[in-house]
Amino acid sequence: MPLPAAKDPAIVSLPLLALTIASFGIGTTEFIIMGLLPEISASLRVSIPQAGLLVSAYAFGVAFGAPAVAVATARLPRKIALLALMGIFIAGNAGCALAPSYALLIVARIVTSFAHGAFFGIGSVAARDLAAPGKRTQAVAIMFAGLTLANVLGVPFGTALGQALGWRAPFWAVILIGLAAGGAIARFIPAHLPGSKQGIAAEFLTLRHPRVLLPMAISALASISMFSVVTSITPLLEQVSGLTPHGVTIALLFFGLGLTLGNLAGGWLADWRLLTTITGTFVAVIAVLVLFTVTCHWPLPAVATLTIWGALAFALVSPLQSWVVIAASDAPNLAATLNQGAFNFGNATGAWAGGMALSAGASYATLPWLGATVAAVALAVTLFAVRDVRGAQAVESTP
Repeated sequence: MPLPAAKDPAIVSLPLLALTIASFGIGTTEFIIMGLLPEISASLRVSIPQAGLLVSAYAFGVAFGAPAVAVATARLPRKIALLALMGIFIAGNAGCALAPSYALLIVARIVTSFAHGAFFGIGSVAARDLAAPGKRTQAVAIMFAGLTLANVLGVPFGTALGQALGWRAPFWAVILIGLAAGGAIARFIPAHLPGSKQGIAAEFLTLRHPRVLLPMAISALASISMFSVVTSITPLLEQVSGLTPHGVTIALLFFGLGLTLGNLAGGWLADWRLLTTITGTFVAVIAVLVLFTVTCHWPLPAVATLTIWGALAFALVSPLQSWVVIAASDAPNLAATLNQGAFNFGNATGAWAGGMALSAGASYATLPWLGATVAAVALAVTLFAVRDVRGAQAVESTP
């Protein structure tokens, strides 16, 4: 059933800002743990590698918890579903802040992760529905901007807060963000956005089609390509590029800015030509990663290439999310949520693949070759997925 036609022609609106605030909080709590590993290790008396499993537990919680959460929220109106997910997010972060042991902290991280995939899935569908025609992928990109800004602002601030006041303090700060986001969603997200009208079995039948599964596979491959390199970016910049720890901090700031700008540019381009944007961006990602194998040996060229690569890699996120939503028009909430699971599965798999390559004797300087190879596979799958000219035209022409 079509939604009411009255939509704000402005790209940035109060409902969209509410979703962006929530995505900022979720992104901060996902990535902040990486800056707090030494403090958590010392406080809970576990090794740093053991503390690092908190990152993997979150990623796999998103990947494998997404289907269950999507099913549980499928019939709910989107506003109610988003508020319920923010409740899970707040409760999970409270559990992290109060956890007396390493085991309970892992449990709390997994609980928190259950809100992640479903929120970004349902939220991206809501963002598209709230946007004017021709600006729908841009709306998704603005929502995802909260995730990229979490890397630029939330994680550095949270790390500094944790170092000054203890590792539990950042989780209390994130709870405040969650409460603000929940209040904004309650106030500004309209109640007319419906949940699924189909049964769960019918939604899963929609997802069996290659037109839906292939974009999800491409999302996972894009994420594997990125995280096979970015997981080891700090030692690469220090040992290969010759940057100091302070220089690495600056490089990562530029990388985060690249993610943010690339995300917004990808949404704008995708509203012009969705599949053309995805295909062209993969070609550019491959070229820049190959270039990175050369420029990584010098500080300034390495930082410049890293920034460009970050922009290109994240320019794929909102277009791929929109592709899945369009392809699964009969089950958009479930498909969009599962696609977030695919992204996070790619995060964990990419980190594992990069680690395996290093264990097998590869150098840090060769990791961009691994990322380029996976991106080439993603490009091949993309070209295969759009081989149906009529189907491709239908996706390209969807406003």
